Amino acid sequence: MKTVVITGSARGFGYAMIRMFREKDFNVCLCDVSESALKEADDNLKLIKGDGKVLTYKVDITNSDEVSKMIKDISKNVDSIDIWINNAGVNQPNKPIWEVDFNTIDRLIDIDIKGSIICSKLIMEFMNKQGSGQIYNVEGHGSNDAKILGLSLYGTSKRAITYFTEALAYEVEKTNSPVLVGKITPGIMITNFITTALGDGEKIELDEKTKKVYNILGDYPETIAEFMVDKIINNKKNNIKFAWLTNRRAAMRFMTASFKRRDFFQ
Repeated sequence: MKTVVITGSARGFGYAMIRMFREKDFNVCLCDVSESALKEADDNLKLIKGDGKVLTYKVDITNSDEVSKMIKDISKNVDSIDIWINNAGVNQPNKPIWEVDFNTIDRLIDIDIKGSIICSKLIMEFMNKQGSGQIYNVEGHGSNDAKILGLSLYGTSKRAITYFTEALAYEVEKTNSPVLVGKITPGIMITNFITTALGDGEKIELDEKTKKVYNILGDYPETIAEFMVDKIINNKKNNIKFAWLTNRRAAMRFMTASFKRRDFFQ
């Protein structure tokens, strides 16, 4: 039986994906910093019938010792760690960079960039010894160089993740590593991520123009998770990219927006 680990998986997109893996009878490993969210997610996953195990870890992904300890514990409870998804991340306050305080800068960079790098390094070491595995990093706004006022810091972190993932896939190829590396590009998801900075911090007030775009292009995480999980399970290629909100899908959404009205912010 295969095992998947997803960071930031107690809520939002991470939880939607890990629930889908659970329904497909994987061993699933929850990883998050919120004890209350972890407990609720753990309880809900255990209600799903199946032979797979549900393992739960309160872990700070910016702490290499905690991540290393989690990997060791998981390996004691399952036969292999087959899929690792670096999903954990936080948003920034909706402000230009000169209005963002240094604590916010440090925290976002630590979680959104450093955390993914730490986890990738440690799980790469494990999977190389294991002789197999898949690692995926989640892209976001900024990965394609798009720019929006008030998202310069977050966009910078996601542009870095794109480069890091492609570089990691290149290193895999050049060293003949047995691990596959890829990118997940979910597009616009309607979760509390878009309205809350730094996890459970400052509320983000979206303007009407932004809400209009989100209503046209956005989707609930469950919809995107179903698409992504199927792609990941069947993947056999290194340096792959799975994108939900393609240019074609976005164009169709705008073309049909006038008679397919949606309002996620009622």
